[in-house]
Amino acid sequence: MQQKEIESIHRHYLKQEAKNRYWVFFTQCMLFLLFLALWEVLARTNTINALIFSYPSKIWAQFWSQLFDGSLLPHVGMTVWETIIGFLLGTLLGAVIATLIWWSPFLSRVLDPYLVIANSMPKVALGPVFIVGFGPGLMSVIAMGCAISIIITTINVYSGFREVNQNYVKVVQTLGGNKRHVFRLVILPATFPTLLATLKVNVGLSWVGVIVGEFLVSQQGLGYLIIYGFQVFNFTLVMMSLAIIAVVATLMYQGVAFLERRLTSQFK
Repeated sequence: MQQKEIESIHRHYLKQEAKNRYWVFFTQCMLFLLFLALWEVLARTNTINALIFSYPSKIWAQFWSQLFDGSLLPHVGMTVWETIIGFLLGTLLGAVIATLIWWSPFLSRVLDPYLVIANSMPKVALGPVFIVGFGPGLMSVIAMGCAISIIITTINVYSGFREVNQNYVKVVQTLGGNKRHVFRLVILPATFPTLLATLKVNVGLSWVGVIVGEFLVSQQGLGYLIIYGFQVFNFTLVMMSLAIIAVVATLMYQGVAFLERRLTSQFK
């Protein structure tokens, strides 16, 4: 096959892929707009209870009202800050613990049942413990966000370390490499996709932990707005807070996905 024919086929493939991405995005937008329109119509015609479920135009008005009076951004900023800190701490500590467990087979055998127990335990139940230990404030919320992601990170990363092809490890050892060389040259590069995938999982887990923590102790944040909205029967405030969480969490997830693409392209 001639070089020009190959280039022509490649260009056609790229155009087709771009067209497919456009139609996927267009369909996603249309489905979302259809959902909003249906929600609005059902609420305004009293087919669903507008007091409980509210409706998009009312939520939008609530959003702009609180945005302009300056009462919204402090809550959003607080929750985002707590989530980022909990996300980073949970990911880093989980990766460090997984590395220590891999490094010491004795430590691995000792901690294995405790990891199973910690993973099966509902992390929300630790909320009162964190409140007593760290006080009813910022540290308790961050601890909750960290606790939910740290065990999953440890288990996922450690499992990735163990699944590395042992033939590569033996090659490094045969050439005189020690355990540090094995980790740096074989284990870490081989489990890089696992580390990136764990980052994306931890985004959602950190949001869950922080929101639950704000339910329990916080006087500021989106979790606090949700609880306050339930208490005063302002379900529009509740739905607005949930919508903001969905948008900000999606942006955070896309940021991690962008980082994954950049790092993956550099390691190819």
